Amino acid sequence: MTGTEAPAPRRQFRADRGDAGERLDLVLLRHLADIPGISRTKIQEWVDAGLVQIAGRPVIKASARVQAGDSIDTVLPPPPLPPPTLIAQEMPLAVVYEDEHLLVVDKPAGLVVHPAVGHRDGTLLNALLWRSKERGGSAERPGLVHRLDKDTSGLLMGARTDAAHAGLARAMKSRAIEKEYLAIVYGRTPVQKGKVELGILRDPKDRKRMTSSRTEGRPSTTLYERLAESSGDRTGLSAVRCNLLTGRTHQIRVHMKAIHLPIVGDPTYGSPRWKGIQAERLAAICRDFPRQALHARRLALKHPVTGAPIEFIAPVPPDIASLLDAAGLQLPGVR
Repeated sequence: MTGTEAPAPRRQFRADRGDAGERLDLVLLRHLADIPGISRTKIQEWVDAGLVQIAGRPVIKASARVQAGDSIDTVLPPPPLPPPTLIAQEMPLAVVYEDEHLLVVDKPAGLVVHPAVGHRDGTLLNALLWRSKERGGSAERPGLVHRLDKDTSGLLMGARTDAAHAGLARAMKSRAIEKEYLAIVYGRTPVQKGKVELGILRDPKDRKRMTSSRTEGRPSTTLYERLAESSGDRTGLSAVRCNLLTGRTHQIRVHMKAIHLPIVGDPTYGSPRWKGIQAERLAAICRDFPRQALHARRLALKHPVTGAPIEFIAPVPPDIASLLDAAGLQLPGVR
């Protein structure tokens, strides 16, 4: 902090008898009721971000029970900035499907989805706005109901109408959209088909990372299936199909790491297990792979307006295809 920056506003209070035994988020909701826009969800985000302390120690569970007399200290985040003006930019888009309500694109690795600090333009949303204007659509922000990490490739849906956006949001909430990913991982799955059910939360040691827990975090479920495994001097890799039943930040990457199957090239959750591969060329490809080898290859759902069943498949991108070829991994039924 420089000498010209004002300290972050805080709210400090001591829990009273009415707070004894209550959840921390409910206690904060009662004591901070005067803050405009306050909600339990917002408070849970503050706790998740490490902004709440009890007796001088950060708390990472909104469900933590409060005792009478506890000293609670909350850093109040600044009010959110208004969304930046979205500039329409002409950029190449791989459009998989388009009608008056819905747009599905195959996002390349390296493309940021939403504008943010450091990425005010050149994002997928900038490109979608250009396409909408070119086709006589609304000049408002295109509606995306899900997202992909910058270096994950594959399918993303955009709503072109309010009705489509509402329909997609309902489908996401009821888990009525099938989201299938292809991941190339180090190691071999313990079973042919399995399930990972672990909570996902911010890593208290590094707020830019997520971590998993059996007792904390947001409930998260990933189904997986081993499609192929390498052999001979190329032993050490598996191609895995992952289906998301929930959509948490970094979910597949975190869940695969949790079961000791880190994704090749993952800069955050990976590991240098390429050193154990005997085939020098394959080991070098894994060592130098420029991103997490994760591709959102299939979406299946009912059309958000017409209700007709629809399915979209994105071909395996060239970089992952080259990795599969070098590892001798054949994927039956994947195109």
